[in-house]
Amino acid sequence: MDPKKVLESVNYIKDQIPFEPEIGMILGSGLGILAEEIENPVMIPYEEIPNFPISTVQGHAGRLVIGVLEGKRVIAMQGRFHYYEGYTMDEVTFPIRVMQILGIQTLLVTNASGGINENFHVGDLVFIRDHINLMGTNPLVGRNFEDFGPRFPDMSFAYNPELIEKGEAVAEKLGIPVQKGIYIAVTGPSYETPAEIKAFRILGADVVGMSTVPEVIAANHMRIKVLGISCVTNMAAGVLHQPLDHDEVMETATRVKPKFIKLVRHIVKEV
Repeated sequence: MDPKKVLESVNYIKDQIPFEPEIGMILGSGLGILAEEIENPVMIPYEEIPNFPISTVQGHAGRLVIGVLEGKRVIAMQGRFHYYEGYTMDEVTFPIRVMQILGIQTLLVTNASGGINENFHVGDLVFIRDHINLMGTNPLVGRNFEDFGPRFPDMSFAYNPELIEKGEAVAEKLGIPVQKGIYIAVTGPSYETPAEIKAFRILGADVVGMSTVPEVIAANHMRIKVLGISCVTNMAAGVLHQPLDHDEVMETATRVKPKFIKLVRHIVKEV
């Protein structure tokens, strides 16, 4: 990753916004609606930002929304970049580098996932406590820039335990049932086979998806505290013995959005 390109993006965004953000948010498939809750928003389409990739997936608006949420200065990605879109890992994680230099210290990352754990249900919100990277690569491969972070960053607590504890306390206070589990990341874009899901369950995974892990690795590299929330938008292949499609993902995300928005707003307030 070229630090000069990162700084070009940072400087462009700085010229558009009135403050330094403290919390970053990545809003996954169907969950971008949360960005509409941000007060006094400055909206910057990705295509206007120098060196930024462009989101191509249904359900991803493709813009940064910067403003105030629950009294906190936030910068939200309304749509993310996926490895399966043909982007490099540097491009997938480029916004993390930009947001950290802009000032964020905490990252809230959300996604839509397939449920592997048979005790989970469609519509469940899951605090990610750890992950398994089966994407076959890592965003830190290549030259390391010490200004970004160390060559060998520790991933023992990739998802900050204190933030998870706060999130669970908020959910309990609001009366919103939540799960906690391990997210396994694959490249996609094809959905997994029933045999793969069976293998992932043996490995200890609770939910599966095609994003998040590269972003979380890059965030930890830059010493950003991470809280991950996954929305189970469908049960994974072989669990319910029915075909999978992206429309179901979007429909479930739409149905879940009131409790998702309520939970995230209150978490932001407490962070």
